[in-house]
Amino acid sequence: MDEERALYVVRAGEAGAIERVLRDYSDKHRATFKFESTDEDKRKKLCEGIFKVLVKDVPTTCQVSCLEVLRILSRDKKVLVPVTTKENMQILLRLAKLTESDDSLEKVSEFPVIVESLKCLCNIVFNSQMAQQLSLELNLAAKLCNLLRKCKDRKFINDIKCFDLRLLFLLSLLHTDIRSQLRYELQGLPLLTQILESAFSIKWTDEYESAIDHNGPPLSPQETDCAIEALKALFNVTVDSWKVHKESDSHQFRVMAAVLRHCLLIIGPTEEKTEELHSNAVNLLSNVPVSCLDVLICPLTHEETAQEGTTLDEQPSDKTAEKETVLKNNTMVYNGMNMEAIHVLLSFMEKRIDKGSSYREGLTPVLSLLTECSRAHRNIRKFLKDQVLPPLRDVTNRPEVGSTVRNKLVRLMTHVDLGVKQIAAEFLFVLCKERVDSLLKYTGYGNAAGLLAARGLLAGGRGDNWYSEDEDTDTEEYKNAKPNINLITGHLEEPMPNPIDEMTEEQKEYEAMKLVNMLDKLSREELLKPMGLKPDGTITPLEEALNQYSVIEETSSDTD
Repeated sequence: MDEERALYVVRAGEAGAIERVLRDYSDKHRATFKFESTDEDKRKKLCEGIFKVLVKDVPTTCQVSCLEVLRILSRDKKVLVPVTTKENMQILLRLAKLTESDDSLEKVSEFPVIVESLKCLCNIVFNSQMAQQLSLELNLAAKLCNLLRKCKDRKFINDIKCFDLRLLFLLSLLHTDIRSQLRYELQGLPLLTQILESAFSIKWTDEYESAIDHNGPPLSPQETDCAIEALKALFNVTVDSWKVHKESDSHQFRVMAAVLRHCLLIIGPTEEKTEELHSNAVNLLSNVPVSCLDVLICPLTHEETAQEGTTLDEQPSDKTAEKETVLKNNTMVYNGMNMEAIHVLLSFMEKRIDKGSSYREGLTPVLSLLTECSRAHRNIRKFLKDQVLPPLRDVTNRPEVGSTVRNKLVRLMTHVDLGVKQIAAEFLFVLCKERVDSLLKYTGYGNAAGLLAARGLLAGGRGDNWYSEDEDTDTEEYKNAKPNINLITGHLEEPMPNPIDEMTEEQKEYEAMKLVNMLDKLSREELLKPMGLKPDGTITPLEEALNQYSVIEETSSDTD
């Protein structure tokens, strides 16, 4: 009945009546996302009637009411099939100021119409394949970028920017061709980076350093939403940048990384919004070429160092003196470098682990980012090693038991999700400079076996990447306990009585044969397959491994 009454007034009523009946309809169905199929034909006709009203010269308030109802109806994919035409799309583009004209955004009274038109376009593009094709034909991405340039420095039209960016994100998500157009033809990377700068009100103190006011107010909800939409759109624009990028793009990526560093060091209006903001920043940082991530850390300024009563020249230079300190403003510092952003990433990672769910979507991006940063940048790796794998003192507990970051990561090394356990193990392996003996010290052989088998390092050694040769220092507690540490479990165990000490030789032989028969049965039934190590450290069926060792011995004998 609601659709029938609204349709009657839209077809025959004057602007005031249309506005009233459509306002009542939108108030009643504001939270409606599922519609009755019996009224589908009426909703289609209502959409068509609304488009006929929008082409007329009606008051702004009536246009807003029409667009609100159209936004609600556009949640139904079936309704959009007959109404998604080029003519109707052009009507919405005109109302959203997405035409080729150079109209400036001066009339504040038009802003609600622009915002509602953009909301309608978001729904229609998302739910209609025809609308997606028409967006390409109408060059919608270029029009959206042009609208962004009109309002990028104007803070009082955040809603327009927000929904413009959301529509840009949807287009670049649904069409890979638009990503390339945004990146190269429309200069989307610098444009969207400037939008972020505006949302964060960044003031640059150096080429890649911004001023951080730790006592400043949090971002407003509008600024936060605008920043999140810009981060999502930038992610699509740069999704392949870490694989292929020009050397000339390095400056732009460093600027973007510096903006993202600023993003990590500020907070949103709520804890949930702050986490969403930081999550999108982490995703985007994963697209930045790793060589450009050096801007995430920076040397201390003279002003920061003066807070501790020292100068930069007095920072410790001896490798053994490298340690973490905390300045009076709670800035994390390591070896004279500001590690605030890295510390935020580490805290973000730990929170995602503590959630205990959705590890693949929520945890693996930040773990991958920290792993790549550690592999490429020595100062970041050393800081993270100091935080995650401090010198061992208590070796009485298993590595996976406890509440430290190391304990949590070691538990993930045996997670049921293969991708999660691989990236957790890889992160710890990189922190250990890809040295097997160092990794085993912190995790135990049992937890590390999966990674070592995959890397062909079960026999020991180290990975393929090069790291500095400075040695780790063991604590006295670890040195004293090391001879009695169980290499499999990675912790100190009380000596266990040998069960065969009190057996006779006949009993020992009987138990040995019993074990052999059990293994033979499991092997013949293919429930268990004996494996061995090849000379290169990878595992293979036992027979093949023995044959390879026989060939090596024969070759060595012939040489002799």
